[in-house]
Amino acid sequence: MTYRSFPATGRPAADVLADLVGKQARDARWAEGRTFGLVFDGGDEVRAVADEAASLYLHESALNTQAFPSLGAIQSELCGWVSGLFHGPEAAGFLTSGGTESILLAVKAARERALDERDVTRPEVVLAKSAHAAFHKGAHLFGLAVRSVPVTDDLTADVDAMAAEVGPNTALVVASAVDYPTGLVDPVPEIAALAASVGASCHVDACMGGFVLPFAEMEGRAAPAWDFRSEGVTTISADIHKLGYAPKGVSVLLHASRELRRHQTFVFDDWLGGLYATPNLQGTRAGLPMAAAWAVISHLGTDGYRRLVRATLDAADRIRDGVRAIDGLVLRGDPAHQVLAITSDEPGLDVFAVGDGLAARGWYIDRQYPPDSLHLTVSNGNLPVVDEFLGDLAASVLEARGAAPGGSGQYATID
Repeated sequence: MTYRSFPATGRPAADVLADLVGKQARDARWAEGRTFGLVFDGGDEVRAVADEAASLYLHESALNTQAFPSLGAIQSELCGWVSGLFHGPEAAGFLTSGGTESILLAVKAARERALDERDVTRPEVVLAKSAHAAFHKGAHLFGLAVRSVPVTDDLTADVDAMAAEVGPNTALVVASAVDYPTGLVDPVPEIAALAASVGASCHVDACMGGFVLPFAEMEGRAAPAWDFRSEGVTTISADIHKLGYAPKGVSVLLHASRELRRHQTFVFDDWLGGLYATPNLQGTRAGLPMAAAWAVISHLGTDGYRRLVRATLDAADRIRDGVRAIDGLVLRGDPAHQVLAITSDEPGLDVFAVGDGLAARGWYIDRQYPPDSLHLTVSNGNLPVVDEFLGDLAASVLEARGAAPGGSGQYATID
């Protein structure tokens, strides 16, 4: 069969589905716990309730919640639940397709607020080198200048360097909780205060940490301030399809108040189709991810998430201890939660060659730079295979010591 031309005739459903199963043969084995990121597995029961909810809403559209009021209710309830979790009694928001869309909309809302409240026509965003690349994408798309500063020796955002860049044109100041590259929490209260000092917005990117940090705090883990309890935080993004264990793709963008939320929505009525208003970059939005996220959160509740976070942090702690016990490997920074990056302090030990050894043993590990490092987002599904992973990691280090330098650098784009 050629795939250069549109299929001329249809095929039996069984054949089509068999082909899809065949296409999956070389895909990452996430259900076996052999990926660290990309797909997050809450277990058989969580998958089952998500599958059932997805089938109920496979064809529904959230473009018009008057036609589908159930999706309007689902969105409202999800945003309300997460607002409470993040200590935002007046917070309001919308669901998005993922972390990148949430970040883009936060950038757009900050630009609109700066223009509306302070007449800023040359807006700027101030962020650390550790902030997600989607902020640069948002600045590019929406016409903001980027003021990027280094991280400190402990790899968190340098507040003093940010203060030197904050000024009358600042529309947005960014903090991460946790940041993607190293899994650290920025000093959110100080960064939020900087933003407030000039009337700018402060966005906390909690796409990686939003469904870990609150429950880790409930479990007695030290939790630096990061949510709406920090005065000056205006928006927070969190991905339900990451450690919220919902299927792709659903994230939430929350604003500290309904008044601030209005800056997210685009409204246009100068065309022959009548009024067009949308809070998202998309027009039509799938109902499936929204319903599946609602079902997963309803099914798990606080106690279920605490259980999953306990398992996740247990796995991450064991991996951190195991990495520190292998000569030649070190962690970047001092991460305390589920994200970590492994690099090498041994001259001549190519960490990407270590990654090649892991790949040959059936593990999918993201790679990043600078410096060259292996990136892990640990989750519940990894707990049963931690010992196997650490054994394969040690074996891969031994192999890499005897290999020529030049391991393959596969740099992933992560949402």
